[in-house]
Amino acid sequence: MALQAGIVGLPNVGKSTLFNALSSAKAQAANFPFCTIEPNIGVITVPDERLINLEKLVKPNRVVPTTVEIVDIAGLVKGASKGEGLGNQFLGNIRSTDAIIHVLRCFDDDNVIHVDGSVDPVRDKEIIDTELQLKDLESVEKKISRTEKLTKTGDRDVLMCLEILLAMKAHLEQGKNARAMELSKEDEEKYVRDMFLLTMKPVVYVCNVDEKSVVSGNKHTKAVREAVSAEHAEILYVSAAIESEIAVMESYDDRKMFLEDLGLSESGVTRLIKSTYRLLNLATYFTAGVQEVRAWTITKGMLAPQAAGVIHSDFEKGFIRAEVIRYADFIALGSEAACRDAGKLAVQGKDYLVDDGDIMHFRFNV
Repeated sequence: MALQAGIVGLPNVGKSTLFNALSSAKAQAANFPFCTIEPNIGVITVPDERLINLEKLVKPNRVVPTTVEIVDIAGLVKGASKGEGLGNQFLGNIRSTDAIIHVLRCFDDDNVIHVDGSVDPVRDKEIIDTELQLKDLESVEKKISRTEKLTKTGDRDVLMCLEILLAMKAHLEQGKNARAMELSKEDEEKYVRDMFLLTMKPVVYVCNVDEKSVVSGNKHTKAVREAVSAEHAEILYVSAAIESEIAVMESYDDRKMFLEDLGLSESGVTRLIKSTYRLLNLATYFTAGVQEVRAWTITKGMLAPQAAGVIHSDFEKGFIRAEVIRYADFIALGSEAACRDAGKLAVQGKDYLVDDGDIMHFRFNV
């Protein structure tokens, strides 16, 4: 599935350094603004211990993990919504992503230039938020104008749409992101979704901290947490500098020892990838055989035929049934045959809601 999360932030907050640590793509990381002019796309492997455990039991010829695409987007400055700097390009690139990884500088270092001359992550967040909100206001106002022309008919649905749009307009004008507005899922789908609002996209805030703050944070991360409390957003403490060091270590044991010395159980990159996966509302199911053990990415809520279609469209068109084993049962019993003998292999039809971790085999006919 070609779902993407975009890394955004002001110039020189550590976006490209973090991107380089996330992927094998090598965006230029330099101590000056706009070193990333074109968006760089990295295909990131999603860490999943379940895949490792399945490999140990099945001993396949190959193992294929699931992935997420991460886009490193050029830095933004004040006035982007009016085309300043790389504004139009930035806004166009972010609109095409499904979720936002918002990097905020939360460390003090006189040797690293800040585009505004001082370290203030809340101010930095507000600069980007304001530009995105202004662009969203344009979208909402255009739809209000179209909707107002239809109200003469007295259609109740049109009137409801206008009421919600006016409330959204007022919300944005107060400097609040669209995602913080209380909307029912039905109203969002019906009246708001078609505008593809930038501040409606799900977000994780990544506080780029120094080494001593990577576990508990600091005064800057505390300020960020208070500033985003209304958004119910996830916040991660990550040191891009540390992640750069980890990225070049060849040995797993060296990486593990390095993290333990810092008081960490896993790297910031691993935590960020897992968080992004959740942010995109994704889940994983597995296929497991001697030829291949593979993780497949689906959107949560998919039924069995849709999940089969992720492998190939013919699987969905000709879907007959799915043979499903729970991951915990497979691990406990050790093989598909043992699960079948123990009655732990269930035959499911077209209305089966795929669960994260299911091990599946599809029967189809085209």
